[in-house]
Amino acid sequence: MAVVGGGVIGLSIAWRAAQTGWQVTLFDPAPGSGASSVAGGMLAPLSEGWPGEEATLELGAASLARWPEFADRIAAVTGRSVFTAKGSLSVAIDAADAADLHTVAEWVGAQGYHLEVLSRAQVREAEPSLSRSVRLGLSAPSELAVDNRALLDAVRSAAVDAGVEIVERAVADLDELVADQIVLAAGDRTATLWPGLPVRAVKGEILRLRSRPGTEPPPSRVVRARVHGRPVYLVPRGDGIVVGATQYESGRDTQVTVAGVRDLLADAQTLLPSIGEYELAECGAGLRPMSPDNLPLIGRLSERVVVASGHGRNGILLVPITVDAILALLDGTTLVEVKCADPERFNHDAGAKQ
Repeated sequence: MAVVGGGVIGLSIAWRAAQTGWQVTLFDPAPGSGASSVAGGMLAPLSEGWPGEEATLELGAASLARWPEFADRIAAVTGRSVFTAKGSLSVAIDAADAADLHTVAEWVGAQGYHLEVLSRAQVREAEPSLSRSVRLGLSAPSELAVDNRALLDAVRSAAVDAGVEIVERAVADLDELVADQIVLAAGDRTATLWPGLPVRAVKGEILRLRSRPGTEPPPSRVVRARVHGRPVYLVPRGDGIVVGATQYESGRDTQVTVAGVRDLLADAQTLLPSIGEYELAECGAGLRPMSPDNLPLIGRLSERVVVASGHGRNGILLVPITVDAILALLDGTTLVEVKCADPERFNHDAGAKQ
């Protein structure tokens, strides 16, 4: 079996497939260096819910429920824990944002999931370092966050230990591979290997801030908000905070812009005034593989090829359910929870390879 793509999705599939008995070769010119390496690591399907996006919510929630077992598997093999936070807190700065949080709470609650609306005082009690301008909060206690780079290191180590051969070169054409089964997990490059699949690159910038002596500790939870209409999130790490993320339709550009850094820092400081005392340790940009409806493409393309791509902003969140779905396909079955991600929904008809 061949896996094309060495991001967190490809590495995780390769590892688990090898554990179940497949002989796996993974191809990527620079494993772990793509969008997965600059992710925030939020596992937040509930707080990102919005009326009309039932499929996105259900898929994300199903994967979130699988994360503890998936993390336990990693820990059993590598001895590493990848979690950095439990719980997330979405906050409102103005009245319009507060109304949106009430909408999310009501809709997500109607779908059977628990979110708790917090008053200004309750937000301050939960996260004292947040700005006094925060007027309302929405707590999702079941949501989590992981250290994306620790996760990448762990699944790569686990894959190698399980016998996966990693070949550090690009694949230009799937026809050059001799494997019986091919998993196409090439992120934003997926469409170049299977023309007709609607996966495009969307640029996202993030910042990594490092604590310094005397700085206020980061929030204990993931904190999310909209500031001047721009989404921003703060994700705690052992040594500081990840701040994200911008979103640009800019082709394959991965350069970090002054405007992007400026907006992220300004919006983050609106939420957490003490953030100006942190060290600006890193600015990075990655290319998220996006689909037209913001759902991934997980399914069989031919008797020989299955795809696991188009995860967009939810690549880390959707790792466990994507792995389970691909293992099921390789075993000749399907996972009902990922029906919404079937690539056939786009009726692609170009370049079908056998």
